[in-house]
Amino acid sequence: MPIQPIHTQRLVLIPFTLEIARAVYAFNTGILAEIGLVPTRIWPDQESMDSLPRIIKRLEQLPEPTGFESWMIVLKQNATVIGDAGFKGGPNQEGIVDIGYSIIEQEQQKGYGLETARALVNWAFWHPEVKAVTANCQVENTASARILEKLGMEEQVRDDEMVYWKLVRPNAVS
Repeated sequence: MPIQPIHTQRLVLIPFTLEIARAVYAFNTGILAEIGLVPTRIWPDQESMDSLPRIIKRLEQLPEPTGFESWMIVLKQNATVIGDAGFKGGPNQEGIVDIGYSIIEQEQQKGYGLETARALVNWAFWHPEVKAVTANCQVENTASARILEKLGMEEQVRDDEMVYWKLVRPNAVS
């Protein structure tokens, strides 16, 4: 069964399919118009282009998306893609999934990152096999760290470059 979009107050998260990811990576954003989105010159940005090969590789290994891959972040008000977010695969043996998100520079500092991350965490915890969600961010990325803190994630460890975070499912035994 196809994965349904995730709706938030201002956003719709639409799962990448292999066809969409390949087309966007080949700069064929016309495929977005085919699914009712408005192509723009500002997405995909360089960060998204850098992650698309990994997204494609993961999707090539599946018969169809599971939702534990990547999603396009779309503004409801004008159907434009402003970023991408998602998981780095399904739950591991401990029931942990790792999330990441990227909002284009023009739309940062408007709360979209938190809205996206919160929606993904809630979606993940809707799946009983998910016991915890992790994330990481660069030490100097204070905006991302604030998002993770607002989600209730706790810092697990840090090194010179990265901070690693974790949120255990409420009522889960870890």
